[in-house]
Amino acid sequence: MKTMYRSLSILFLSLISFCAFAQNDSIQTKSIATQPAGNETESIQNITGTQNELLNAAAELYSKSQFSASASVYEKIRTQYGTSDKLYYNLGNAYFKSKNLPSAILNYERALRLNPADRDIRFNLEMCQARIVDKIDPIGMFMLARWNKSLENSFDSNTWAFVSVFFFLLFITSLFVYFFARISWLKKISFFAGILALCISALSLFYSADQRNQIVYPDKAILFTPTVTVKSSPDQSGTDLFILHEGSKVTVLSKLGNWSEIELEDGNIGWIESIHLQTI
Repeated sequence: MKTMYRSLSILFLSLISFCAFAQNDSIQTKSIATQPAGNETESIQNITGTQNELLNAAAELYSKSQFSASASVYEKIRTQYGTSDKLYYNLGNAYFKSKNLPSAILNYERALRLNPADRDIRFNLEMCQARIVDKIDPIGMFMLARWNKSLENSFDSNTWAFVSVFFFLLFITSLFVYFFARISWLKKISFFAGILALCISALSLFYSADQRNQIVYPDKAILFTPTVTVKSSPDQSGTDLFILHEGSKVTVLSKLGNWSEIELEDGNIGWIESIHLQTI
């Protein structure tokens, strides 16, 4: 019995540590200001100030239809103060309005990676993807796998971590009720409730870890060159396989020198120079 309690204590402390680490390692998610600032006549290079002042300046430029300038200020905020899903979303909007589809798609993808449940981000991303040249039909996903991915995208990494801790505490509570309750039906209920809570806790922890890995170790990228010929090997003498256009999303399987092995959503694989890609 002591061994079991010791094991449960270690597992619980591990969950708490994981949540704390995920919270500290998470991207900052401050609200993006939408109120315009005063008259903005300085050049982009001379725009300085606090984060809120820069946000106001970017919003002011956006409201005046100076979309490229607004994107430049948002980029400055990203460099100086860190990122958030809202910042990436506004940055994607500015790039979209300035007709820079690859940059818009890149930032919408980054915003969606931090906040996978946001419908506005997903809608704008799909609108951008409908305007690029390459229309790649993804390989059909098994229904249960598609449902599982949809469930994972219901919350972000931190939320899943807290869900995991909550159900683990519920499992501990059910365990105590099972061992100390003297009523037969209460023991049965607590037993099955504990099993269910432990399963949900483990699944939530898996979702949290998977989403965090996607943030820390991204393997998706967006093509930024107007037209690129995908090769069969990592050199210019390789056989031409197919052509990709800017805005296409690829999965980077491996890298060799200046080349990246990529895979499309339809399963096609080939090599292109890494300089053409920007990681999501």
